[in-house]
Amino acid sequence: MLKGSNLLFEIYCAAFQGFCLQYFMGNFLEYRGRKKPLYVAVLYAVFILCANRLLTGGYEDMRAVCSRLVSFAVLLLFVFAFYRAARPITGYLAVTFMMVMQTGFFAAHSVSRAGGVLYDVWIWCIERGYIRNKTGITAIFDVTAIGQQMILCAVFSVLCFRSLRSIADGFREKDHLISRTELYFLLAPSAAGLLVCMLLRLIVVRAENGMPQVLYGSHPVLLLVIPAILGLNLLSVIYSVKLFQDMVSLNREKNSKAVLEKQVADMQGQIAELEHIYSGIRGMKHDMGNTIAVITQLAEEGGKTAELQQYLSELNRTFDRLELPYKTGNAVVDTLLNVKYHEMMRTMPDVKLYADKLLFTDNIVIGSYDIGVIVGNALDNAAEACGKMKGGGREPFIRLSSFAKGKMFFIKVENSFDGKVV
Repeated sequence: MLKGSNLLFEIYCAAFQGFCLQYFMGNFLEYRGRKKPLYVAVLYAVFILCANRLLTGGYEDMRAVCSRLVSFAVLLLFVFAFYRAARPITGYLAVTFMMVMQTGFFAAHSVSRAGGVLYDVWIWCIERGYIRNKTGITAIFDVTAIGQQMILCAVFSVLCFRSLRSIADGFREKDHLISRTELYFLLAPSAAGLLVCMLLRLIVVRAENGMPQVLYGSHPVLLLVIPAILGLNLLSVIYSVKLFQDMVSLNREKNSKAVLEKQVADMQGQIAELEHIYSGIRGMKHDMGNTIAVITQLAEEGGKTAELQQYLSELNRTFDRLELPYKTGNAVVDTLLNVKYHEMMRTMPDVKLYADKLLFTDNIVIGSYDIGVIVGNALDNAAEACGKMKGGGREPFIRLSSFAKGKMFFIKVENSFDGKVV
């Protein structure tokens, strides 16, 4: 009965690890095929069963460590074979998965070992004659062993799946391009936890006089210490993911805030320019009566045609200063181009801004605000490039144009620069 339960226990643990592998990797990586490869779980379970048979070695050599390294290499092979795994996060996922599996096993093993006190109770009963039947003694010990296996399976399953689920759910920004520093930050707790498990595999069971000895027997306090250490390892991995996600969200908010601040500054500039234009219009409206009177008087007086023409020319130049020189079909872009042009003229008087081919029709569904943001950023970048030009006999220029292709609308920006491409 005990041999059969041991086999069932091995099969269950292998199948559960295959299920966890497919669940965990599937939350981060895309499958290579169109359907979920259920055979990944089956193949990995078969590998675990074979590894338990072939790679389990003695207690005093490095075979246990080598078996973990082989298991990790096979795990990476599975991931790259069945998932689109060419991403920096792939190594982190593999290390974290193996760390959770190993941590769950040792934590569950420690908890189940705590039930070993029942063996002492049965021995005490046997020594005092309370239990004499040999068949009954064997059955009691077999049932106790099976009970320990069931406890181990339950703790192992709950701890591993809950941990993997917490990591997968906490990792909200799964499409975030992780930098090298961020990868090291995430990888450190998982790698440390995996090394702790490898250390436990080396020291928990030792051979003395040819017989395996469990470290818990000589140091019972480890039944509390080891699960506490393993639990802290899992918590460090889970909360490092949450902290990382908070950092990503904070950086995104900072970037959004910077963009909004720039947009607000641009809008303030546009508003100031509009106020300047409208104040000029109000002033001209106020002076229009005097202007008409002067024109009438000059027209009535003979021989003052030249003065009248000069006065009308000056009046025309005043109107030209109030008129927006750019006509794109979008009032926001017209104002923005006028504002940016006057800003550039203060620092680069010789710059040429061409926007005669930048046209917006009424059927464009893009909001004027969004178009203004795009054109404003493009102009800022182009003006920065033109400002870096130092002599050379070349005239700085910025040329904007637009065209439609199918359902897409393109804005093309060309500008001079210093010849250095970053």
